[in-house]
Order: sequence, then C-alpha cells, then structure tokens
Amino acid sequence: MNEIRWTDNHCHLPDDRDAAALVVKAAKELGVERLIDVGTSVEQSIACCSRAAEFDGVWATAGVHPHAAKDGIDGLEHLLSSSEVVAVGECGLDYHYDNSPREVQRQIFADQIQLAHQYQLPLVIHTREAWMDTFDILDAEGVPERTIFHCFTGGPDEAKSSLERGAILSFSGIVTFPNAPELREAAALTPADRYMVETDAPYLAPVPQRGKQNHPGWVALVGAGVAAARGVKVQTVAEESWNTASKVYRFSG
Repeated sequence: MNEIRWTDNHCHLPDDRDAAALVVKAAKELGVERLIDVGTSVEQSIACCSRAAEFDGVWATAGVHPHAAKDGIDGLEHLLSSSEVVAVGECGLDYHYDNSPREVQRQIFADQIQLAHQYQLPLVIHTREAWMDTFDILDAEGVPERTIFHCFTGGPDEAKSSLERGAILSFSGIVTFPNAPELREAAALTPADRYMVETDAPYLAPVPQRGKQNHPGWVALVGAGVAAARGVKVQTVAEESWNTASKVYRFSG
C-alpha cells in the first residue's frame, strides 16, 4: 500500500458492479483510501448510494446535474438522510451545453442549495460558463457552510470570489494541462485548508494520461500538478487535501 493516502473528492464509478469493484480496488492499491462517488441525477444518485453501501471507503453524493435539471428533483430528498450520503450535488449551471433550459437550471440549483441548508450537508457545485449567475444564486439563497466548487476551472478572480464566500476549491486533472496557467495561479493562491483534489473520473485524465479514460487511482497525478503550482511537495498536497476532505465531509481519521 502506498504510504501517501489520498481522497478522490469527486469521481463517477462505473454502473457495472464488477467494474466498479475493480476501479475501487485499483485506486486503493495506489493509496486512494477514500472516494466520493457523485450523483448526477436521481437515478444515478440511488446507484451511488448502493455502491457506497457495498464498497468500503466509498461515499455517495445525491444531486441533479444541470444537464438533468429538466427532469426535476423528485425523489432526491429522501436520499439525503442516508448514512452513505455526504453531500448534495453535483448541481449548478452549465451554459456551455444548455442541455436543460437556463431558467430551469437556475431553479433546480436554487432548490438544491436549500436542501443543503435543510439537511446541513455540503453542496457540490458544477459551474461552466456561468460564474456570475452561480454567484448571484448562491448569494440569494445563502452559501451553505460547506460549499465545494468541483472541477474548479476559474482563474484568480473566480478563485477569490469563491473563497470570499467561504467555498472550497476542488482541482481536477485540468490543473496539469499546459493551456491552464490561470488555473494554476488559482491553485497557488488558495489557502492550504481550502482545497481538495479530484479526478472527475472517467473524465479529464491528467497529464501524462491525458486522452485516456480516467481512474480515481490517478488522483496522485492531480496532486502532483497542484503541488507544482503551489511550489510544495506532493505529500504536502496529499495531507492538506486529506485534512480538508475530513473537515468538509466530517470524516474521522
């Protein structure tokens, strides 16, 4: 077992049970001791809960992604009292694809912010090409105490605006991409207790695996990218991001 331990703050495990088991096993062999399996629809959130109940070291979130906002959130709330569920989301706004009407996205996002308040759970945010509306809705609804910008893709200005609202920034493999200097600036300015690392597997494989199907086991490569941006050792990033995840999700150990 790797001496450095990691939390993959955000991944999407395979629907197939045997495939998911292999992914979890491979990740643990690479020192990834905790995985957050993230829901993107009511149906997927139910599946995440089932996997979290089955696999040690796996937890679930329950949420409706902006792509699925048009389908509503009926059935989501009853999942939030499950012991496997550690956050609401991922939810938010995606104006790049507009798979759901923007007004519907905004309402479903606001509804899930309120659920995070009601159940006193962290909120996992997806925002793409929608920073101003995302901040406006958060300000209107009230920023949950533990709010995470997953796969943070902004630059220093967006990072500062997020941090001013008390949010945590979660960095993905994009931090290793050559064309992401502003993201690395954001990683460099983020306080040591305000960031996490994620793979967003099976998407966004980090350099040098870019272009392949991503795996939670590669979160250490993301950590290396963050370490380079911050000018610290990889082990420092592992420890800081582990501690932040423990605080955000109220894990022990």
